[in-house]
This record gives sequence, structure tokens and C-alpha cells, in this order.
Amino acid sequence: MSTQVIPGAEEWSHTTTSNVGALVVHGFTGNPSSMRELAQAFADAGFNVEMPRLAGHGTEVSDLLDKRWSHWSADAEAAYQKLSKRCTKVVVAGLSMGGALTLWLASKHADLAGIVCINPVTQPLGDDMMGAIKGMIDAGTEVFPGIGSDIADPNVKESSYPETPLRALSSLMVDGVGPLSSSYSSIKVPMMLFSSRNDHVVDPQQGDFLAAQYGGSCERIMLDKSFHVATQDFEKDVINSRAVEFARKVTKS
Repeated sequence: MSTQVIPGAEEWSHTTTSNVGALVVHGFTGNPSSMRELAQAFADAGFNVEMPRLAGHGTEVSDLLDKRWSHWSADAEAAYQKLSKRCTKVVVAGLSMGGALTLWLASKHADLAGIVCINPVTQPLGDDMMGAIKGMIDAGTEVFPGIGSDIADPNVKESSYPETPLRALSSLMVDGVGPLSSSYSSIKVPMMLFSSRNDHVVDPQQGDFLAAQYGGSCERIMLDKSFHVATQDFEKDVINSRAVEFARKVTKS
């Protein structure tokens, strides 16, 4: 296993004297660098912050080959438990797979103050695509081209893996998003949902599905200038300011 973390991909923890906290979760094949500015915005607003580096991420793609949804959900839960020990009110914010993990945490912890989902994965891939992935795996193919750095700003590049591990992707869909997608109506935690109109990784209709199914309040913000990795794109400041404003509102005594 590689131990060399990509510069900027380190996990991050920030402690204050306040009783409010923000857990910030990155996406599949990405790393904390894509969420660092949002995490800093929460810290600057007085929140305790935990931003984990999910298992297999932020090093080499080979480290992700044997990782599964159970590893990432355990990491998210551990970070939540760490944060909740020093906070009485917690919000969770996640991008892409991090958005799915955010929803998963909300399904487990009804006492969360609020969640922020940014272009979250909310539905599994279709049967045709899953069948194609299984066929590639059965034929001995373990990775296919990367899905990272879907960013409109030509001056920004995401620090993501150049390849996508197929077995890990399959686990995200089969073990994670598949079961999760039937539970949205039972989640009541207040949600802010950011959706890029031009997302080349997660179909924007997945946001439509979540908004339609969600059991709690949903404040949705459409992003016109940003692609999938919106936290590093043209409207990142909109995300940072609106997410902090939302977090302050839902954690207010």
C-alpha cells in the first residue's frame, strides 16, 4: 500500500471553542483538495471541521482497487463521531460520492442539523452500464479512464486519479447508492442541494430525483457556469457562502 499522499490531498481537522461542526466529504477518485476551500469557509465562520481522506484516495489509484463502499462509509461515520464529540450541532457537506455519503449519514443520524449536497450521486447506473462494467471486470479489465476534473474553468485542474477502478465503482453503485436511493423519503434533515446544469459525470436529473423524493426541506440552487467539480469551478464562492449561510441557520440556537 502506498503511503505517499498527493500534496494538498491531506485530511484536515480544525478545532474551535464553538459547539457547531461541519463534516466535509470529497468524491470518488478525488481527494480533500477539491473540498478544501469549502472546509476553510466553514472554519472561517467559526465551525469545527473534519475533512477525512477516504480510504484508497489521495495517493495512487492502485490503493483504490480493493476499496469498497463499506470502507468509505466507515470513514465518514468515524469522522462524524470524532466531530460530534466536540460539537452539539453538526452539518455535513459532500460532493458527488461525498454527497451520497452525506445522505447516508443523514439516514443514520436524524439529529444532524443539516446537510449540503453538491452534485450528489443519488441513483445507481442503469442495468446496461452495470452489465458492461461486469463484462469488463470478467474480461480482466480493472480500470477505465478517469472521471475527474470535470471543471469549466480552464485554469483549474482537479487533483484526481487518472483512472477509475471498476470494482470500486461497482461497489459504490451496488452496495451504496442502490440501497440508499430507496430511503430518501424517510430522511427529514434539512438539505441544501447544489446542482450544475452542465454536469458530465452525474446526470443533473439525479438531482431532480433527489429533490422530488426527499422527505425533508430542500433548498435547491442551480449552477449555470460550473461543471461537476463545482467546488473548484467558477461558482465555488457561491457554494461556499451559501453553504455557510445555510449551516449558520440550521445550527442557530
